[in-house]
Amino acid sequence: MSDEQSQKDPAEKASASTTTGAVVVGVTPDQPARVLKVAAKHAALLGAPLVIVNVDVMRFVTYEDPDGIVHSAPLDMDIDTGSDDLASVTQHATQLLEGQNVRWSVQQLVGDPAIALKKVADQTDARIIVVGTRRRGFGESVREFFTGSVAARLAHRQLRPVLVVPLGEPVADDEDVVWGEERAS
Repeated sequence: MSDEQSQKDPAEKASASTTTGAVVVGVTPDQPARVLKVAAKHAALLGAPLVIVNVDVMRFVTYEDPDGIVHSAPLDMDIDTGSDDLASVTQHATQLLEGQNVRWSVQQLVGDPAIALKKVADQTDARIIVVGTRRRGFGESVREFFTGSVAARLAHRQLRPVLVVPLGEPVADDEDVVWGEERAS
C-alpha cells in the first residue's frame, strides 16, 4: 500500500487534468459538516472540482521520490488511525455530497496540515483553500501554541485565498475569547 493514499468517488476517477482549478478543503473525521458543505457550495458556484484532503498528523514524511511517491513513518508505531480516518472522511463526503452537482475526490496526505493543503493546492492550481476554525479546548490551545493556526500559516505561506469556516458558536463582541473554558452566561 502506498504511504500517500488516495480514495476517489467511484463515479469520478479524478486525474490531474480534471482537478485543475479545484476548491481544496481540509477535512477531519469528526469535523462538523458545515466546512464540507461550504466548500462544496463554492466548488459548485465556481464550476470547479472539489478536492477533499484529510491529513494524517500521526505520520510524517520521511522522503519523497523524484516521481512524487511519498514515504512516511508513524510518530508512534502502535497507532494506525490513518486508514480509519480516510474511510470515515470518504463515507461522510459520499453521504453529504450525494445528489450534489459537484465533482469530488478524497485524498489523504501525511504530516503538517498546512504544508499538505498547500501541496495539493499547488498540484491542482486551486482557486481557493477552505478550512475550519479550530475547536476550543486546552489540547487545541497547546497544539496551536506549538504549531500555529493552519489558516494563518496558509495565509502567510502561499498566494491563494483561504476561506475559514467557523465551527462553533461565535463569541459576542463584548466577550473575551477564552480558549479551554466554557463561556459564562
